[in-house]
Amino acid sequence: MKLHRKQRMEQLIRDELSAMILRELEFDNTLLTITEVEVSSDLIHARVKVSVIPGDQADHVVEVLNRRQPHLQYELLHKLNIIPLPAVHFIVDHGFENAAAVEKNLMQ
Repeated sequence: MKLHRKQRMEQLIRDELSAMILRELEFDNTLLTITEVEVSSDLIHARVKVSVIPGDQADHVVEVLNRRQPHLQYELLHKLNIIPLPAVHFIVDHGFENAAAVEKNLMQ
């Protein structure tokens, strides 16, 4: 039962954060995608992985998201009404960059 709740929570957080970021934040010439949300087994923390294109903007975007975390957390609490709501923390997902680099090396 707890695993199912964890998965539902991850999906709800991902969907709502995606909509909130699209609505409230603007990053010029940058594409931001939430690739994954990992909620800890105790449901206290959530790591939100984001992919940023172009990749050289990733650190800046994650820094802005983490600065805005208290506001985003507050909005999430009111939208989702989940108690306890895991504390979100944004990190860069380098998966797509790494895949592109491997593909580039294989093509040479």
